[in-house]
Amino acid sequence: MAVTETAQKRLDQDESLYKKRHSLAHVMAEAVLEIFPNAQIAIGPPVDNGFYYDFGLPRPLSEEDFPAIEEKMREIIRTRSPFVREVVDKKTAREVFAGQTYKLAILEALPEDEEISLYRSHNFVDLCRGPHVEDTSRLDPTSFKLAKVAGAYWKGDEKNAMLQRIYAWAFHSRKDLETYQHQLEEAEKRDHRRLGKELDLFHLDPENPGQIYWHPAGWAIWRVIEDYIRTKIRLAGYQEIKTPSVMPQSLWERSGHWAKYKDNMFVSESEKRLFALKPMNCPGHIEVFKQGLKSYRDLPLRLAEFGSCTRNEASGALHGILRVRGFVQDDAHIFCTEAQIESEVKSFCDLLREVYADFGFQNDSILVRLALRPELRLGDDATWDKAETALGNACRAAGFDFVTAPGEGAFYGPKLEFTLIDALGRGWQCGTIQLDYQMPSKERLDAEYVAEDGARHNPVMLHRAILGSLERFIGILVEHFGGAFPVWLAPVQVVVVSVAEDFNAYAQKVAVRLNTLGFRAEADCRDQKMGAKIREAQLRKVPYMLVVGANEEQAGSVSLRTRTGEQKNGLSQAEFEEWLTAKVTQKERVGNSGATLSASSGAPVLAWPPIFCPSRSTPRSWSGGTGGEKPRA
Repeated sequence: MAVTETAQKRLDQDESLYKKRHSLAHVMAEAVLEIFPNAQIAIGPPVDNGFYYDFGLPRPLSEEDFPAIEEKMREIIRTRSPFVREVVDKKTAREVFAGQTYKLAILEALPEDEEISLYRSHNFVDLCRGPHVEDTSRLDPTSFKLAKVAGAYWKGDEKNAMLQRIYAWAFHSRKDLETYQHQLEEAEKRDHRRLGKELDLFHLDPENPGQIYWHPAGWAIWRVIEDYIRTKIRLAGYQEIKTPSVMPQSLWERSGHWAKYKDNMFVSESEKRLFALKPMNCPGHIEVFKQGLKSYRDLPLRLAEFGSCTRNEASGALHGILRVRGFVQDDAHIFCTEAQIESEVKSFCDLLREVYADFGFQNDSILVRLALRPELRLGDDATWDKAETALGNACRAAGFDFVTAPGEGAFYGPKLEFTLIDALGRGWQCGTIQLDYQMPSKERLDAEYVAEDGARHNPVMLHRAILGSLERFIGILVEHFGGAFPVWLAPVQVVVVSVAEDFNAYAQKVAVRLNTLGFRAEADCRDQKMGAKIREAQLRKVPYMLVVGANEEQAGSVSLRTRTGEQKNGLSQAEFEEWLTAKVTQKERVGNSGATLSASSGAPVLAWPPIFCPSRSTPRSWSGGTGGEKPRA
């Protein structure tokens, strides 16, 4: 399927960087072999933000070894050596890699008659399918940096030998590398786990891995987002439902999930029957659709749920609230006819754009991928052709550019994946819409409607989510805004600071008034100095502080301080309330831009160009329902 010119340009840039990283991995392997001639080389793929290579070495490496390896890499780059592909038989390949234990092990796993692809450059040869740059002159010797060394079991199996894995960062240029290093520094400051503790948003218990304990401030953010999404989908024609968290083995077998995802389910037995906590919501939504005979006049039927899901993720894969075991999706399934597919997908894309814009992500911060048919799939090619064409056309009609991802669709249908680029240039795959002819079919869960001709047909089902996991989305927002949420999302929007005990009653009156109007306000009437109270509110990243004393009480006014240090004295309560209402209604991004006493919002704090280079080793999503990605870091 063709992609647009802009999408193709981005795809070409990603492919170019992939080749550079892959080529630098070979250069690093050669450099290590020159320093350690008896080294055993294993594998060295490109990954997000760089590459790595695994080695068996005569001694442990440390970062003190990095300068020598980097300098040797630069020497190799300066030779302007070409990367030359050779195709040989297995016997020849064994001779080339004589003495290299891990390369020989890879060769032995291949069929005897298979042709072997090698790449040679300078004094190095590797077992490799490519692709690579034309020659080492295409590599910027200042664009990479060795990052760390870590242990890695051969083939990831703890029963095998422990190798040493050297990780490196690599980009198109030195400028991009320096930007990325700066991003890492900022990312550490913005780490949602650290800010979650500092801002008292949530905590995680190591005895209950992957489950989140939300504190009042964090739950306030959750409720704001949930209420916001609930309003948006109600206005878009969705009906909200609630389905059980525990469902029987028989349902999961019919849906196809038992065979594919049993190991990722929490399973329990009751009265000699097996049940599972749901890892996804789609079978339950089909069961709701099947209650009562539906007519074509009932379609499209849009069923939404804040669905609580549980997946048995390995504890080592968990990461804060970004990758968890228990999570809630802003999930929905649209049951429609074939003729309604494109219009429903376009409507979803339009809704998704509106929602993302309200969270501060405009079109240039959204990347879209169309994931196409995988090798193992249900349905015939004609059905896949229709489905892929419909998704692509609807995406274009909604004004979104996209790239294609061959082989990465769900087993039941293609999908659009929406990735958000945050303030640090990192990509987070959040939204998705998946086109499914299979699960509602007679062979699976057999959902039916009566068509205009009186015959019964199976509807098409669209699995869709905008935010994905609410837990993960909140974690993304914490890091994107550095904890300084826009005023409409802030858990506490206003702190009213009393300058002395005599004015506590007035401070409380102002706070009660704001809460009555629907704002989230607190009165700070503690026996502390005004400056200390303001500093504490700023550390909590509260958007606005209202200072009240004798002048304010007498005039019925407030003096405004913002968390960014601006101030304006003598505002009437009505003026502040009107101004705050406008800020909340407009969803102004004060978390990024800082507050101003005007209606305009500024540019993000970090105005770097996005650096989003998905590697081919990036773990892919589940193929099992709406928002089916395993929450990822």
